[in-house]
Amino acid sequence: MIADATLTTEGLTPTGKGRVLLIACGALAREILDLKAANGWDHLDLQCLPAILHNTPDKIVPAVEAAVGRHRAHYDDVFVVYADCGTGGHLFEKCNELGIEMVQGPHCYSFFEGNAEFAAREEMTCFYLTDFLVRQFDAFVWRPLGLDRHPQLRDMYFGNYTTLVYQAQTDDPALTALAQTHATRMGLAFERRFTGYGDLTGALAAL
Repeated sequence: MIADATLTTEGLTPTGKGRVLLIACGALAREILDLKAANGWDHLDLQCLPAILHNTPDKIVPAVEAAVGRHRAHYDDVFVVYADCGTGGHLFEKCNELGIEMVQGPHCYSFFEGNAEFAAREEMTCFYLTDFLVRQFDAFVWRPLGLDRHPQLRDMYFGNYTTLVYQAQTDDPALTALAQTHATRMGLAFERRFTGYGDLTGALAAL
């Protein structure tokens, strides 16, 4: 299942010039693979870390550092496909220390919409879902918050939100319907924005 899949390059010794390793959040695996296939980016290899690390963002930096250490000798370049993702700037600092680049932005909701556009909205009462989170809503939102066991906590968690914004990477009516269901469960209004892959496309194209 793509949710916690680790697409690994263990045991692989890439050959040839220009090969780049992407060390990425597992929540972005499907999108990265789609972009690779659509653009013929065969020089990019993918190593995904478990998406569930977002529930413990203090573990993201050491996990990325360990992955870089395991693989960088086999590649011309390494690129980190995480934004800050709740690390408080520490992932950016670690990437600078390691001499590698990463996706710009505070989180995937920002770079999917486009960092400039997202910042200009200044939305404080929106709860965001991507394609991945629509599919994995129970595993990454509902159950970790205990709402499957204590539904009365819903208003405590979401009382200050007004709208669930579904940032759609793909035009999938079934995912849109599922996202609307999640909004109803949360007691929020629903808005769908087709973002596509946003700034992620340009970040990978530059490699």
